[in-house]
Amino acid sequence: MIVKMLHEKGLKSEHAYCAGFLAIGLSVASWFGSMKVEPFGVARADRWGIFVGEWAPTFFGLGLALANYEHPKVDVDVEAEQLRPVTD
Repeated sequence: MIVKMLHEKGLKSEHAYCAGFLAIGLSVASWFGSMKVEPFGVARADRWGIFVGEWAPTFFGLGLALANYEHPKVDVDVEAEQLRPVTD
C-alpha cells in the first residue's frame, strides 16, 4: 500500500537507489565532520555516522520494493541455453 502510494506520487526505484548512495556519502561526511568539530569526542561522531548510515539500507529496500512494483511480471528464470558469454 505504501509502495503503491509512493509510486503514484512519482517516486521511482532509481530515486530510492540514489538516495541510498547519497546516505552512504552523507554518513561518511557526517562522521568525518563530526569527528573534527564535535567537542564530545569520537564516540558521539561514531553514533552520528551510524545513525545516518542506517538510512541507506532503508532506501535500498524501498528501491527494491518499487522496482518489483514497477516490473511485476519480469521472469528471472532464464534457461542456460539463453545465456551467451560476453565478448569484446
